[in-house]
Amino acid sequence: MDKRYDHQEYEQKIYGLWEENQVFSPAKQLAKNQKPFTIIMPPPNANDPLHVGHAMFVAIEDVLTRFHRMLGDDTLWLPGADHAGIETQFVFEKKLKKENKTRFDFDRETLYQMIWDYVQENSGVAIKQMKRLGASADWSRFVFTLDQKAVDEALKTLLKLDQDDLLYRDEQLVNYCTHCGTSFSELEVIHQEQTTPLYYVKYPLVDRVGEFVTVATVRPEPIFADTHLAVNPKDKKRRALIGKKVLNPLTQVEMEIIGDDFVDPDFGTGVVKLTPAHDREDFAVAKKLGLPINPAIDLMGRIVATGGKYAGLKVKVAREQVVADLQKNGLIEKIDESYKNRIATCYRCKHVIEPLLLPQFFIKVKPLVKPVLEALKEKKIRIHGTGYDKILKHWLENLYDWNISRQIVWGIRMPVWYDLEKNLDLSITFLTKTGEKITGTSSELLAKNYAIKEIGQGLQELRAPLTAEYMIALKSPGENYLQETDTLDTWFSSAQWPFTTLKSLSEKDFERFYPTQVLETAYDILMFWVMRMLFMGKYVTGKLPFTDIYLHGLIRDAKGQKMSKSKGNVVNPMELTEKYGADALRMALIIRSTPGLDKAVGEQDFRAMRNLTNKLWNASRFVLEHLDTTQAGEEKINDQFNKKIEEVSQVITKNLTNFQLGLAAETAYNEFWHWYCDECIETAKAGKLGGQQLIAGLQTFLKLLHPFTPFVTEAVWQTLVEKKITNEPLLITALWPTKSKE
Repeated sequence: MDKRYDHQEYEQKIYGLWEENQVFSPAKQLAKNQKPFTIIMPPPNANDPLHVGHAMFVAIEDVLTRFHRMLGDDTLWLPGADHAGIETQFVFEKKLKKENKTRFDFDRETLYQMIWDYVQENSGVAIKQMKRLGASADWSRFVFTLDQKAVDEALKTLLKLDQDDLLYRDEQLVNYCTHCGTSFSELEVIHQEQTTPLYYVKYPLVDRVGEFVTVATVRPEPIFADTHLAVNPKDKKRRALIGKKVLNPLTQVEMEIIGDDFVDPDFGTGVVKLTPAHDREDFAVAKKLGLPINPAIDLMGRIVATGGKYAGLKVKVAREQVVADLQKNGLIEKIDESYKNRIATCYRCKHVIEPLLLPQFFIKVKPLVKPVLEALKEKKIRIHGTGYDKILKHWLENLYDWNISRQIVWGIRMPVWYDLEKNLDLSITFLTKTGEKITGTSSELLAKNYAIKEIGQGLQELRAPLTAEYMIALKSPGENYLQETDTLDTWFSSAQWPFTTLKSLSEKDFERFYPTQVLETAYDILMFWVMRMLFMGKYVTGKLPFTDIYLHGLIRDAKGQKMSKSKGNVVNPMELTEKYGADALRMALIIRSTPGLDKAVGEQDFRAMRNLTNKLWNASRFVLEHLDTTQAGEEKINDQFNKKIEEVSQVITKNLTNFQLGLAAETAYNEFWHWYCDECIETAKAGKLGGQQLIAGLQTFLKLLHPFTPFVTEAVWQTLVEKKITNEPLLITALWPTKSKE
């Protein structure tokens, strides 16, 4: 053995040895039983490099995979990558901006192909980095969410939802980002606390000159579109206002004051204005009572044409002008500059989310979540992370119907078709063969003799009113049809990940490895992804996609602060791997970690775990090169040593079986360093412990440490192979020392 362990020399060589022997594939593993063990990798964004959170999931999932592989289970860790619709298009549009271009310079198909090429150019980075960390995933089964077979499987689910009457199209308020140009589900909206001016606006009472009803609002700019004021009929102080009329302070149009229980008498003045097209509660009241719903803000975040002098203004500018005009006319009673509220923002670009009225496709979720709630109640789902079962239950019980329409190009295009000759009021924007942008209704375009084929080839956007007739089909129903330009929410395909991946590979793989055993991911993605996988997997396959959910915490810096670029405390896993080695990085992340709890790590942690790899190398070198292992007759047999080795093996096995990875790593670290090295090697030096017995103990510790520190342990193991001390050619496929005793 070399005098020192150089991770930069050994790690690449060792990974090449594993790949050469194809040991990541279940077909090449000598599974000692037919029990499957499957983990589906949380697919990282195809075009992004890894961050420390990715390193955490790689470390944890690789530990579990290596453990079960050595147990002799039929083990598959299935890797993949996600197209990350909104995020990837957002990044690509920033690239276009640097080239003085926008997405509106291209037809839909051309833009899609450009993003595809961009992603393919960058997609190999994450895979190389995961390999650098030692990920023993079966790369021959790698799946991308936009692989055609995976897309086909996802679309089959959409057709099933439609056939089962769980898919519908409706015009509802959706969370819309006017910057990203798309809608979001409720889960993707970030609510941030802020201090916002609260404006007390005076509405003149009709037939009572000089008297007003005052309304407190943070949004005065859509007042021109308001339809009614409302009070709570149980509010003794204000219920007498019901039925009276006021003048809209911007348009002078009469507005009736109505009564409804949704009004909070303790907020502001106890009187609220109804803006049904831009507020969820107002919208619900308007639908219930049949009130008009007047849009005030368009998809570009500007005031609509009916806004009079404010038409075309961005929301913020319009607000300033409306307030100035109201003040000028003496219709602002006061402004509370210290009012605190929570505002909805886009999780991607951080711009304010506008509730806008749009025809979108929705999935009815109540029938889907019911079986998952029952499984949770019956403890058929085990969540490793204290308290997260209650969080999951809360979300399942309070989930809105799922808006799956996204107004972007990058993703799975919705298989929805509109007959232009039957739907004459479709709003269409397309580029002609000469690159001219044309916008108009379907009837206008047909009247100008534009060919449907040319429109389809240059199509940028199609907007269909709620009344439009449509068909859902995987292929075009005929020559007169144009396809919907919206894509499916990225989470729609991700929610099917455990079964679409396996089905897209082969029906045999699906039957062999589904359901999977474990889903491992960060706790902050429980509602976005894990919850949806549970109800979609159960709906499509009839089986829960997994029974154990391991939620790891977020990685924080040594001071416990959240990592951010602005703070300059972001940890780059590749830089750490280069400096300390993949084994040190993995062990530092896992040791003493607890499911569901954040973990603070710093430079001292990585140094400490590099010291472990050095200790392991040096101890092994001493045992193999300095102890006489040939004179078996003079061996000192120490029964206490054998008993201790067995106890350590049992404890670590039980820890790993029960998903106590942090505790397992800590036990392996302590027992190897403080017992085996500090006590046993010294005992052997004194002649009280035989060399062969010590080598047997070393083999056991190499196996126990291998899931955590795979490179250095395999490097040492190869020396055992060379010296013919073991007949197991690779540590990665060697048998685990013991079985768990529950």
